Amino acid sequence: MRIIIAAGGSAGHVNPGLAIADKVKEVYPEGESAVLFIGRPDGMEARLVKNAGYDFSPLKMAGLQRSFYPKDLVKNTKAAFLYLGAGKKAEAIIKAFKPDIVVGMGAYISVPVVKAAVKMGIKTALHESNSYPGMAMKLLSKHTDKIFTADENGLKRMPNPEKCIITGNPLRGTLKMEDKQTAREKLGLPSGLTILSSGGSNGSNRITEAVIALIARENEVGGINHIHSYGHARKSDFEKMLEKGGVKPNPERTIIKEYIDDMYVCLSAADLVISRSGAMSQTEIKAAGRASVQIPWSGAAENHQYYNALAMEQKGAAILIGDRELNPEKLTEVVMRLCQTPQKLNEMGKKAKEMSSEHAADKILGEILNLINP
Repeated sequence: MRIIIAAGGSAGHVNPGLAIADKVKEVYPEGESAVLFIGRPDGMEARLVKNAGYDFSPLKMAGLQRSFYPKDLVKNTKAAFLYLGAGKKAEAIIKAFKPDIVVGMGAYISVPVVKAAVKMGIKTALHESNSYPGMAMKLLSKHTDKIFTADENGLKRMPNPEKCIITGNPLRGTLKMEDKQTAREKLGLPSGLTILSSGGSNGSNRITEAVIALIARENEVGGINHIHSYGHARKSDFEKMLEKGGVKPNPERTIIKEYIDDMYVCLSAADLVISRSGAMSQTEIKAAGRASVQIPWSGAAENHQYYNALAMEQKGAAILIGDRELNPEKLTEVVMRLCQTPQKLNEMGKKAKEMSSEHAADKILGEILNLINP
């Protein structure tokens, strides 16, 4: 089996593609399969794919800006120019690799690659990791053979639902969950309700500011552990906010770091997660079966993070706080209320687990095989 995966833009598009690639390699013995990723040479996909050990072909592309400022019009002109050349480049890559199928994982990098494959008579499929389909999905849905969606909300909003199948978002490997107390001991935390929070991969000063107020309240109440990631290049901002608020985190119960590199251990230790609403963050929260407070980033394309969070709230698995309504008082009030009702946290965690798709990669590979071997 030979497969091309077009993925880029964010980890929410790239990591599901890697999970599909892993499943192909797991099912097919060495030498009976080949996987090639196509993405931007300057995007995170180049690093993630190469680190995972897969072949990568670069394709220069740029996203469209959704405003009419002069600088954005210049960027859009450049994006249009790159797009015109991307189709021929994609055709050349596809012709050289000779895939059985081309899979687009969303984001604009998928558009020229999937369109080129369709033009060449090659089977194609799409995967949408969010609950609200992006522009690329809408552009490609009528041309592709099959569409894999994260949930029923994505299915309802897709222009061609007759081509869709709900598979969920595939994770790489198995989420290695541990007993809560074991995980807390591994992290050096004592017994007690534990909160895990993050401002996203680049950090969010608004979330961090609200979390600092929450930590101050936790210090007053006592008995609560807190793990927080302030994000890349946000250390000085975090320290200034602590100083401004006069907050001194309890070193015995608080873990503060730039980036959480032992996420599964932290998820295992947590009773409640506070996070943005990116597709992969949600996939991990669901797989772990954890209650969450979702704060969708309002700048996400087509506001897709809001719809991701809304889907979880509607199932009783999360509480949604809009980005613009977030403030220290609001977050503290919501979280402390949840901390006082452990039964509610458990119920939300069970609802989240019910939304998880543990066999998403298997479903996707099965559908791909049905396409290329009808």
